[in-house]
This record gives sequence, C-alpha cells and structure tokens, in this order.
Amino acid sequence: MSLKGSDKSVQQYTDMDVIQQVLAGNTAVFEIIIRRYNPYLYKVGRSYGFDHQDTEDLMQETFIHSYVNLKQYAARASFKTWLIRIMLNQCYRKVHKFSYLKEETAAILPDNSSFMFSSNNSNTNDAVLSREFSKVVEACLQQLSQEYRTTFTLRELAGLSVAETAESMNTTESNVKVRLNRAKAMLRKEIEKTYSAQDIYEFNLVYCDRIVNGVMKRIEELKINSSKVSG
Repeated sequence: MSLKGSDKSVQQYTDMDVIQQVLAGNTAVFEIIIRRYNPYLYKVGRSYGFDHQDTEDLMQETFIHSYVNLKQYAARASFKTWLIRIMLNQCYRKVHKFSYLKEETAAILPDNSSFMFSSNNSNTNDAVLSREFSKVVEACLQQLSQEYRTTFTLRELAGLSVAETAESMNTTESNVKVRLNRAKAMLRKEIEKTYSAQDIYEFNLVYCDRIVNGVMKRIEELKINSSKVSG
C-alpha cells in the first residue's frame, strides 16, 4: 500500500477516521497519519537544534509512541497537538538526558538539492539553498530561548493556530502571542526582510517516504511480536 498526501482518497479521511481504523486492526492506514504530520514534527525537531538525522530518529520514535499509545489518546485535544506534544517531550528528554550539544557548524538546511521550497520569487530557491543563508538563519534562531524558538516554529513555520500552539506547549494563548511577538522582533530584521517563513525547514517528500517506511516497518514488527506473545 502506498499513499500520497495530496491524493483525495487520503485527504478525505479525518484523523479520527484513521485512528478508528488502526484500532480496529487496519494498521496500514497509519501511513496517512505519518505523511500528514511529518512536516510538523520535522520543524519541531529542527527548532531544538537537532540535525537532520537526529530529527528523523525523534520523529520515528514519536510516531511509534503514538501508535503504541493510541488507545490512550483522548479526543479532548486535537490529534495534531497531541502528536506534537509527544515530539516536544521526545526532544526535551533527548536534550536533558544526553546533554545534547549543538554543533557550531550545523546548518538549518542540509546542503542537498532535494530540499524544495515554494516561493513566488524564482531566485529564492538558489538563495535559500546557499550556505550563507543557512548560517544567518541558524545564528538568528539560536539567539532565542527554546520557548521562543518553539513558539515561532509552531506558529510561523508549522502553521499552527494560537490555540493549537498553546495546547501543544501547555501554556496560555496570551503567552503564545507575547512569545511570538518577541521572537518576530528578534528575527524580522535578519529573515523576514528578505525571506518568507515558508522558505525555512521544508520537509521533502523523499525524506517523508523514508520516515513512513521506517515507522511502518517497526509497526509490523510490533504486530508480529504481539502475535507471538498472545499465541
């Protein structure tokens, strides 16, 4: 089974539709969840300063954790914010458990032409892929405290609403607004004067497929192990 996030057959399923099917035993449709929320989780991981590989690992752990604990999901919160909160917790634990050190030379965007960006400016793609731009953005974001960096990422890059961001970060909507305004004030001069928010942290379909394959493989292993135990 291979699903594309843009297919109408995929988009017609709500999160609850997918969750109910997975809980009923149709685990293959969990791929819809992975493709739908890959970009959000990727942006969260990068906002913590993790490199591409570490972010992918955290994403896989987040999806597996959500799959294993799907029965505990309470529809009081949106599934998107529930999933993002798991990713935030994964990032927090990694930072504090391993005293993660950010590499000074790590760029926000890998030097890889398969990362694609949407823009009305035909020259933006080349500019965004330049090492100079990567260093500028990295330096700017690292000036922010983690709460401001995460708030900016969820609101401006991942496109969450104020309410969703507050719910994901377990804070108030007023705090989200204050943090976002402060973050923008610090970043605008270096970033928004030239580049749009959409130019940052894009997650390419190639990497999306890799996450999907990795997570679905582990889900199959969990099912097999569960069958052996019950048998």
